[in-house]
Amino acid sequence: MIVSNMSSASPAPEPVSLASRQPVVPADRMVAEMVPPPRFDGVRFDTYIPDPTQPSQAAAVQRLEQFAAALNNGGGAEPKRRWFRRGGSGAAAPAQSGIYLDGGYGVGKTHLLASLWHAVPGPKSLCTFVELTNLVGALGFQETVRALSGHRLLCIDEFELDDPGDTVLVSTLLGKLVDAGVKLAATSNTLPDKLGEGRFAAIDFMREIQGLSAHFDTLRIDGDDYRHRGLPEAPAPSADDDVVTKSAYAPGVTGAALDDFPAVLDHLARVHPSRYGALLEDVHAVFWRGVVPVTDQSTALRLVVLADRMYDREIPVVASGVPFDALFSEEMLAGGYKKKYLRAVSRLVAMARDGAERVPPAV
Repeated sequence: MIVSNMSSASPAPEPVSLASRQPVVPADRMVAEMVPPPRFDGVRFDTYIPDPTQPSQAAAVQRLEQFAAALNNGGGAEPKRRWFRRGGSGAAAPAQSGIYLDGGYGVGKTHLLASLWHAVPGPKSLCTFVELTNLVGALGFQETVRALSGHRLLCIDEFELDDPGDTVLVSTLLGKLVDAGVKLAATSNTLPDKLGEGRFAAIDFMREIQGLSAHFDTLRIDGDDYRHRGLPEAPAPSADDDVVTKSAYAPGVTGAALDDFPAVLDHLARVHPSRYGALLEDVHAVFWRGVVPVTDQSTALRLVVLADRMYDREIPVVASGVPFDALFSEEMLAGGYKKKYLRAVSRLVAMARDGAERVPPAV
């Protein structure tokens, strides 16, 4: 963790470069690391502070506590398939395949998902949707089913369908796990029966999408982005020279990563997204020179994944160039990936604010 008082006697060890790293992640490590990220190690239901103007937040806590209690009491038998329906506020939680938290970015969905994970005994896993599909790619479908079918609970964060292949894959996988008795919990910015809209011909895959939505009761969580509620605007970008100087004084062994932003974007295309977490191993602060707008969709989606992994690890960012709220064009923000891009902007701005507060001016 970055500390607020640096020694002026000598610089820290030479910063590393993310663009020079080639991490390798064994498949067994991928399964073992399917736990809440460091940012959510200590969260619990009672540490979630509902917005008093948004009653759906308190209702979601109550419903999830009921869901956890049912799991801890053995759950009870449930039908193999359930048609999608909305859960009423304050309704008793029946024995069900899963709960789906739908809401905008920054309302605390991941906090609640991790709280559920902490409240239920194992075996259990928590991963992002991308990490789940990456696990299938690493282990193969049948081995993934075997690895997860003995679980009591599988939590999936940032559930989003980006292409038809993911739709069929995840629909089949979750169906197998539900049949094996695994309970599911997921978060997303999109209702289950609206997944894929604006990204591919979702109507052609409605059977799979309806099959996915059949596994879940949905809880809507309303509210504003807590990361920016009542906080000052994002800090202005630093000058290039300041970024370099600050990186030289960031404390910690291999604690700082200094790169030109375009080089990082290029490198992400050569590293599988399942390895982005490993790419950040032992990195406690990120320094980017020359942040530029991202105009290519594939590049932008890779940056979204990296931003998520950085945010999970509470990594502050110091950067020069354009501010993070100018990363994506209006055209991109109007497309099918709007919610992903807005989440990335929200998280990068929060990390830039951390960088301004926690990485002191160079001396």
